[in-house]
Amino acid sequence: MDPASSPHSPSLAVSDAVSFPRRLQPDGPTLRDAIGGLPYRVALAGGWIDQPFVSTLNPEPPGSMVVVSLHPTIRFMDRCGMATGTRYVAQALWGDTLPDRDPAELMRELFEAENGDSDAPSGSQDMAGLIFPGISRLDYDANVNGGRFPSHIESTSDPQTVQWIERVLHLIPVGQRPPGYDPLVTRRLDPEWVRRLGRSGQACYQAIVDRDVAALSASMSECSQAWEAILPNIVAHPTITIDLKKILLAYQSAYPGAMYSGCGGGYLIVVSEEDVPGSFQVSVRA
Repeated sequence: MDPASSPHSPSLAVSDAVSFPRRLQPDGPTLRDAIGGLPYRVALAGGWIDQPFVSTLNPEPPGSMVVVSLHPTIRFMDRCGMATGTRYVAQALWGDTLPDRDPAELMRELFEAENGDSDAPSGSQDMAGLIFPGISRLDYDANVNGGRFPSHIESTSDPQTVQWIERVLHLIPVGQRPPGYDPLVTRRLDPEWVRRLGRSGQACYQAIVDRDVAALSASMSECSQAWEAILPNIVAHPTITIDLKKILLAYQSAYPGAMYSGCGGGYLIVVSEEDVPGSFQVSVRA
């Protein structure tokens, strides 16, 4: 099913009701003035299945990944897997507010603006995560839309589910991707691991809908294992001086689950119903 036919096509204008800190100096700039009003997005399990060179090898399509649209309550660091590059393109294209038009149309428009005729375009999950509100499962099938765009999008903005995901996700800044970093230097695209990658996104979305911490953690661990199997430079590369794998394993052993926000680290996303020292929590744009 094309995402344009999805019933989940609400108004996309970014709300002015987002809570920003009260200004002590009335004439000073607001946080929105400083970072803009467009959403960010965080990607959970299944990432890379949106790339045709991966999804083409999936023996059981479609494969899925999960994205969550976020209010801009902080400035997320660049080169950390938070779609900041796509957000810059959206700001240049539309200004400080998403147009109130069909989200599938906006996703394609933003994809073309960012990628043009590039031989190595960024994945459409970046655009979908910024544009579609709430928590979304993006299904990718290399036989539909050439694998460039989701064959189907399933979204939820259920208030209880949104509150739950805001409560159990904790983000810890680890580090930006370094200059010269390339996650695609080594590719071991085994179809079985590609299948497992796509299934991790499906399991992730179901776990969120069920509000199941254990299942969410398992899906994130499965995704992390799939990344290491098919694209080992995601967490280990000559330009990376941090032991990302050891940090990940330490948090996975101390909390129900953890994974990185993107290639080369970025933020560590920890799943926990308890406080996680040094972390912050997100606000879902629902």
